[in-house]
Amino acid sequence: MMMTRREMLRTSLALGGATLFAPQLFAATVVPEDRKFTEQLGWKIGPQIYSFNRFPFDEAIKLVAACGTASFEQYAGQKVSKEININVGPDLLKPENKDALKRVKDLLAEYGCSMHAIGVCPGDRRHFEFATEFGIPVLNCEPGFDRIPEVNKLAEEFKINVGLHNHPKPSIYWDPEIVLAQLKESGPRVGACCDTGHWLRSGLSPLQGIRKLKGRIASFHIKDLKWNAGRSNFDADCPLGQGEVGIAAILKEFATHDTKGNTIPFSIEFEAAWDNNQPQVAESVKFFDAAAKQIAAAKR
Repeated sequence: MMMTRREMLRTSLALGGATLFAPQLFAATVVPEDRKFTEQLGWKIGPQIYSFNRFPFDEAIKLVAACGTASFEQYAGQKVSKEININVGPDLLKPENKDALKRVKDLLAEYGCSMHAIGVCPGDRRHFEFATEFGIPVLNCEPGFDRIPEVNKLAEEFKINVGLHNHPKPSIYWDPEIVLAQLKESGPRVGACCDTGHWLRSGLSPLQGIRKLKGRIASFHIKDLKWNAGRSNFDADCPLGQGEVGIAAILKEFATHDTKGNTIPFSIEFEAAWDNNQPQVAESVKFFDAAAKQIAAAKR
Protein backbone atom coordinates (compact mmCIF):
# COMPACT_ATOMS: atom_id res chain seq x y z
CA MET A 1 0.00 0.00 0.00
CA MET A 2 1.36 3.43 -0.93
CA MET A 3 2.03 5.91 1.86
CA THR A 4 0.47 9.37 1.66
CA ARG A 5 2.74 12.43 1.68
CA ARG A 6 1.58 13.19 5.23
CA GLU A 7 2.37 9.65 6.41
CA MET A 8 5.80 9.90 4.83
CA LEU A 9 6.40 13.16 6.67
CA ARG A 10 5.48 11.64 10.01
CA THR A 11 7.65 8.61 9.34
CA SER A 12 10.64 10.75 8.40
CA LEU A 13 10.21 12.75 11.59
CA ALA A 14 10.07 9.64 13.72
CA LEU A 15 13.27 8.39 12.10
CA GLY A 16 15.10 11.62 12.65
CA GLY A 17 14.18 13.16 9.31
CA ALA A 18 13.25 16.42 11.03
CA THR A 19 16.48 17.91 9.75
CA LEU A 20 15.04 17.86 6.24
CA PHE A 21 13.35 21.18 6.89
CA ALA A 22 14.18 24.42 8.66
CA PRO A 23 13.47 25.00 11.44
CA GLN A 24 13.87 21.59 13.07
CA LEU A 25 10.52 19.84 13.33
CA PHE A 26 9.19 18.05 16.35
CA ALA A 27 6.92 15.06 15.79
CA ALA A 28 3.71 15.41 17.78
CA THR A 29 3.26 11.62 18.22
CA VAL A 30 -0.50 12.09 18.50
CA VAL A 31 -2.31 8.93 19.57
CA PRO A 32 -5.15 8.40 17.07
CA GLU A 33 -7.51 7.42 19.87
CA ASP A 34 -6.97 10.78 21.53
CA ARG A 35 -7.90 12.68 18.36
CA LYS A 36 -11.02 10.56 18.17
CA PHE A 37 -12.20 12.03 21.47
CA THR A 38 -11.52 15.59 20.29
CA GLU A 39 -13.67 14.94 17.25
CA GLN A 40 -16.29 13.18 19.38
CA LEU A 41 -16.75 16.42 21.32
CA GLY A 42 -17.35 18.26 18.05
CA TRP A 43 -14.03 20.13 18.16
CA LYS A 44 -11.19 20.66 15.70
CA ILE A 45 -7.66 21.41 16.85
CA GLY A 46 -4.79 22.90 14.89
CA PRO A 47 -2.49 25.93 14.72
CA GLN A 48 -3.38 29.45 13.76
CA ILE A 49 -0.79 29.49 11.01
CA TYR A 50 0.10 33.02 12.13
CA SER A 51 2.19 31.17 14.72
CA PHE A 52 4.44 30.33 11.76
CA ASN A 53 4.31 33.76 10.13
CA ARG A 54 8.08 33.94 9.70
CA PHE A 55 7.67 31.38 6.91
CA PRO A 56 5.79 31.44 3.61
CA PHE A 57 2.80 29.16 3.24
CA ASP A 58 4.66 26.36 1.44
CA GLU A 59 7.05 26.05 4.42
CA ALA A 60 4.53 26.77 7.18
CA ILE A 61 2.22 23.97 6.07
CA LYS A 62 5.05 21.51 6.74
CA LEU A 63 5.09 22.77 10.32
CA VAL A 64 1.31 22.36 10.57
CA ALA A 65 1.49 18.74 9.39
CA ALA A 66 4.37 18.01 11.75
CA CYS A 67 2.17 19.08 14.68
CA GLY A 68 0.00 16.03 14.00
CA THR A 69 -3.03 18.00 12.87
CA ALA A 70 -5.01 17.97 9.65
CA SER A 71 -6.50 21.47 9.90
CA PHE A 72 -5.48 25.01 10.76
CA GLU A 73 -6.59 28.63 10.65
CA GLN A 74 -5.21 30.76 7.84
CA TYR A 75 -4.34 34.44 8.08
CA ALA A 76 -4.44 36.54 4.95
CA GLY A 77 -1.02 38.15 5.14
CA GLN A 78 1.13 35.12 4.35
CA LYS A 79 2.93 34.79 1.01
CA VAL A 80 2.46 31.59 -0.96
CA SER A 81 6.21 30.99 -1.21
CA LYS A 82 9.51 32.82 -1.53
CA GLU A 83 9.00 32.72 -5.29
CA ILE A 84 5.28 33.57 -5.34
CA ASN A 85 4.77 36.98 -3.76
CA ILE A 86 0.98 36.71 -3.41
CA ASN A 87 -0.89 36.54 -0.12
CA VAL A 88 -2.88 33.42 0.79
CA GLY A 89 -6.14 35.34 0.90
CA PRO A 90 -8.64 37.02 -1.42
CA ASP A 91 -5.91 38.05 -3.88
CA LEU A 92 -5.63 34.38 -4.87
CA LEU A 93 -9.06 34.67 -6.49
CA LYS A 94 -7.95 37.24 -9.06
CA PRO A 95 -7.86 35.69 -12.56
CA GLU A 96 -4.21 36.57 -13.03
CA ASN A 97 -3.32 34.57 -9.89
CA LYS A 98 -4.81 31.22 -10.92
CA ASP A 99 -1.42 29.50 -10.84
CA ALA A 100 -0.84 30.67 -7.26
CA LEU A 101 -4.33 29.47 -6.31
CA LYS A 102 -3.57 26.05 -7.75
CA ARG A 103 -0.25 25.94 -5.88
CA VAL A 104 -1.99 26.51 -2.53
CA LYS A 105 -4.63 23.87 -3.25
CA ASP A 106 -1.94 21.41 -4.33
CA LEU A 107 -0.04 21.99 -1.08
CA LEU A 108 -3.18 21.39 0.98
CA ALA A 109 -3.76 18.10 -0.84
CA GLU A 110 -0.10 17.09 -0.57
CA TYR A 111 -0.02 17.49 3.21
CA GLY A 112 -3.56 16.26 3.83
CA CYS A 113 -4.64 19.53 5.44
CA SER A 114 -7.61 21.88 5.30
CA MET A 115 -8.37 25.34 6.64
CA HIS A 116 -10.85 25.25 9.53
CA ALA A 117 -11.03 29.06 9.79
CA ILE A 118 -9.62 32.30 8.44
CA GLY A 119 -8.77 35.31 10.58
CA VAL A 120 -8.44 37.79 11.93
CA CYS A 121 -9.82 39.61 8.88
CA PRO A 122 -12.16 42.53 8.16
CA GLY A 123 -15.16 40.31 7.48
CA ASP A 124 -15.80 41.79 4.05
CA ARG A 125 -17.23 40.11 0.95
CA ARG A 126 -13.78 39.30 -0.47
CA HIS A 127 -12.88 37.21 2.58
CA PHE A 128 -16.22 35.38 2.48
CA GLU A 129 -15.53 34.55 -1.17
CA PHE A 130 -12.09 33.25 -0.24
CA ALA A 131 -13.61 31.13 2.55
CA THR A 132 -16.12 29.68 0.08
CA GLU A 133 -13.36 28.81 -2.41
CA PHE A 134 -11.51 26.78 0.23
CA GLY A 135 -14.52 25.35 2.06
CA ILE A 136 -13.68 27.27 5.24
CA PRO A 137 -16.59 27.04 7.72
CA VAL A 138 -15.67 29.91 10.09
CA LEU A 139 -14.49 33.48 9.49
CA ASN A 140 -12.99 35.31 12.49
CA CYS A 141 -13.09 39.09 12.33
CA GLU A 142 -13.29 42.39 14.20
CA PRO A 143 -15.71 44.55 12.19
CA GLY A 144 -16.76 47.98 13.41
CA PHE A 145 -20.08 47.98 15.26
CA ASP A 146 -21.67 49.76 12.30
CA ARG A 147 -20.76 46.82 10.06
CA ILE A 148 -22.46 44.12 12.15
CA PRO A 149 -25.63 44.14 9.98
CA GLU A 150 -23.47 43.74 6.86
CA VAL A 151 -21.52 40.86 8.40
CA ASN A 152 -24.77 39.13 9.38
CA LYS A 153 -26.06 39.40 5.81
CA LEU A 154 -22.83 38.00 4.39
CA ALA A 155 -22.83 35.13 6.90
CA GLU A 156 -26.33 34.15 5.82
CA GLU A 157 -25.61 34.63 2.12
CA PHE A 158 -22.47 32.47 2.16
CA LYS A 159 -23.65 30.06 4.91
CA ILE A 160 -20.40 30.65 6.82
CA ASN A 161 -20.23 31.16 10.57
CA VAL A 162 -18.55 34.24 12.01
CA GLY A 163 -16.57 34.71 15.22
CA LEU A 164 -16.19 38.22 16.68
CA HIS A 165 -12.62 38.16 17.93
CA ASN A 166 -11.24 39.93 21.01
CA HIS A 167 -7.84 41.56 20.91
CA PRO A 168 -6.70 42.99 24.25
CA LYS A 169 -8.07 46.18 25.77
CA PRO A 170 -8.68 48.78 24.32
CA SER A 171 -9.75 46.90 21.15
CA ILE A 172 -13.47 47.18 20.52
CA TYR A 173 -14.36 43.59 21.50
CA TRP A 174 -12.00 43.22 24.47
CA ASP A 175 -14.81 42.52 26.97
CA PRO A 176 -17.28 39.60 26.54
CA GLU A 177 -20.09 41.94 27.59
CA ILE A 178 -19.35 44.10 24.54
CA VAL A 179 -19.46 41.03 22.30
CA LEU A 180 -22.76 39.96 23.85
CA ALA A 181 -24.27 43.38 23.18
CA GLN A 182 -23.46 43.01 19.46
CA LEU A 183 -24.68 39.42 19.34
CA LYS A 184 -28.11 40.47 20.62
CA GLU A 185 -28.60 42.12 17.22
CA SER A 186 -27.11 39.20 15.30
CA GLY A 187 -28.41 36.00 13.80
CA PRO A 188 -27.36 32.45 14.74
CA ARG A 189 -24.41 32.39 12.32
CA VAL A 190 -22.58 35.17 14.19
CA GLY A 191 -20.94 34.33 17.50
CA ALA A 192 -17.75 34.91 19.46
CA CYS A 193 -14.17 33.94 18.64
CA CYS A 194 -12.80 33.57 22.16
CA ASP A 195 -9.13 34.50 22.51
CA THR A 196 -8.22 33.09 25.91
CA GLY A 197 -4.83 34.77 26.20
CA HIS A 198 -6.06 38.21 25.20
CA TRP A 199 -8.74 38.07 27.90
CA LEU A 200 -6.05 37.42 30.49
CA ARG A 201 -3.97 40.29 29.10
CA SER A 202 -7.04 42.51 29.51
CA GLY A 203 -7.32 41.60 33.19
CA LEU A 204 -10.34 39.32 32.65
CA SER A 205 -11.05 35.73 33.64
CA PRO A 206 -11.05 33.52 30.53
CA LEU A 207 -13.26 30.96 32.27
CA GLN A 208 -15.84 33.61 33.15
CA GLY A 209 -15.69 34.85 29.57
CA ILE A 210 -16.59 31.39 28.29
CA ARG A 211 -19.50 31.19 30.71
CA LYS A 212 -20.85 34.61 29.73
CA LEU A 213 -20.83 33.68 26.05
CA LYS A 214 -22.46 30.28 26.53
CA GLY A 215 -24.46 29.31 23.46
CA ARG A 216 -22.87 31.97 21.24
CA ILE A 217 -19.31 30.72 20.75
CA ALA A 218 -18.26 30.08 17.14
CA SER A 219 -14.52 29.48 17.53
CA PHE A 220 -11.43 29.83 19.70
CA HIS A 221 -7.99 31.35 19.50
CA ILE A 222 -6.56 29.25 22.28
CA LYS A 223 -3.33 30.27 23.93
CA ASP A 224 -1.75 29.98 27.36
CA LEU A 225 0.39 32.59 29.13
CA LYS A 226 2.73 32.85 32.07
CA TRP A 227 3.38 35.88 34.22
CA ASN A 228 6.29 37.86 32.77
CA ALA A 229 7.96 39.32 35.86
CA GLY A 230 10.25 41.50 33.77
CA ARG A 231 7.30 43.28 32.21
CA SER A 232 4.89 42.85 35.14
CA ASN A 233 2.18 41.37 32.95
CA PHE A 234 0.90 38.19 31.32
CA ASP A 235 3.03 38.26 28.22
CA ALA A 236 5.05 35.04 28.17
CA ASP A 237 3.55 32.45 25.80
CA CYS A 238 3.81 28.83 26.88
CA PRO A 239 2.38 25.48 25.70
CA LEU A 240 -1.25 24.82 26.58
CA GLY A 241 -1.75 23.71 30.17
CA GLN A 242 1.48 25.22 31.48
CA GLY A 243 0.29 28.77 32.16
CA GLU A 244 -2.29 30.79 34.05
CA VAL A 245 -5.17 30.78 31.57
CA GLY A 246 -6.73 27.60 32.96
CA ILE A 247 -7.08 25.72 29.68
CA ALA A 248 -8.26 22.43 31.23
CA ALA A 249 -11.06 24.19 33.13
CA ILE A 250 -12.07 26.12 30.01
CA LEU A 251 -12.35 22.94 27.95
CA LYS A 252 -14.29 21.19 30.70
CA GLU A 253 -16.71 24.13 30.87
CA PHE A 254 -17.11 24.40 27.12
CA ALA A 255 -17.91 20.69 26.85
CA THR A 256 -21.18 21.47 28.71
CA HIS A 257 -22.27 24.06 26.11
CA ASP A 258 -24.77 23.43 23.34
CA THR A 259 -22.96 24.17 20.08
CA LYS A 260 -26.11 23.54 18.01
CA GLY A 261 -24.41 20.88 15.94
CA ASN A 262 -21.53 23.10 14.83
CA THR A 263 -17.97 21.82 14.78
CA ILE A 264 -15.94 24.31 16.80
CA PRO A 265 -12.40 25.11 15.63
CA PHE A 266 -9.70 25.71 18.25
CA SER A 267 -6.74 27.53 16.72
CA ILE A 268 -3.55 27.33 18.78
CA GLU A 269 -1.55 30.55 18.87
CA PHE A 270 2.04 30.63 20.09
CA GLU A 271 3.33 34.14 19.63
CA ALA A 272 6.93 33.74 20.73
CA ALA A 273 10.12 31.95 19.63
CA TRP A 274 8.93 32.85 16.15
CA ASP A 275 11.74 31.13 14.26
CA ASN A 276 11.30 27.76 15.98
CA ASN A 277 8.02 27.43 17.89
CA GLN A 278 6.64 24.34 16.18
CA PRO A 279 7.67 22.07 19.11
CA GLN A 280 5.57 24.16 21.51
CA VAL A 281 2.57 24.06 19.18
CA ALA A 282 2.93 20.28 18.81
CA GLU A 283 3.11 19.96 22.60
CA SER A 284 -0.07 22.04 22.85
CA VAL A 285 -1.84 19.71 20.41
CA LYS A 286 -0.93 16.72 22.58
CA PHE A 287 -2.23 18.46 25.72
CA PHE A 288 -5.49 19.40 24.01
CA ASP A 289 -6.18 15.88 22.75
CA ALA A 290 -5.35 14.38 26.15
CA ALA A 291 -7.70 16.84 27.88
CA ALA A 292 -10.45 16.04 25.38
CA LYS A 293 -9.99 12.34 26.09
CA GLN A 294 -10.48 12.91 29.82
CA ILE A 295 -13.56 15.07 29.25
CA ALA A 296 -15.14 12.59 26.85
CA ALA A 297 -14.48 9.70 29.25
CA ALA A 298 -16.14 11.61 32.11
CA LYS A 299 -19.26 12.23 30.00
CA ARG A 300 -19.92 8.54 29.43
